[in-house]
Amino acid sequence: MKHSIRIASLSGIDKAAEEFLHQIGDNRLIAFHASMGAGKTTFCTALCRVLGVESDTVSSPTFAIVNEYLTSAGETVYHFDFYRISRPEEALDIGLYDYLDSGALCLMEWPENVEQLLPEETLHVSIEVGEDGSRTLSWEDKQV
Repeated sequence: MKHSIRIASLSGIDKAAEEFLHQIGDNRLIAFHASMGAGKTTFCTALCRVLGVESDTVSSPTFAIVNEYLTSAGETVYHFDFYRISRPEEALDIGLYDYLDSGALCLMEWPENVEQLLPEETLHVSIEVGEDGSRTLSWEDKQV
């Protein structure tokens, strides 16, 4: 089944994040595909905010590669930015599979750089920028 959520403006991003979390169900591995500046980090930040992560702890993990957050419910969220990864071995060196196998929510930016390492159950989400500045998230459920 195909899904999409349109975010008309930044003021609607938290509502969109709530809807997204509701629609993805039990999916824990989320890969965000989008061009530079399309809003991957902004949306991941909104997801964390909705989950009750303290807003001052959420930042882009561009240099750290992965940031770990704790939700208000005491659950762990891992936020990855694979932009600087040029070889799969670099992701393996940080213990990628330990994170992915943890059962925690894993939000991944620039997954194209580690595509061959991602498990089949990874949910791939596209973010498209509209001419009016809106954003549309789209994804398709895995066929079981």
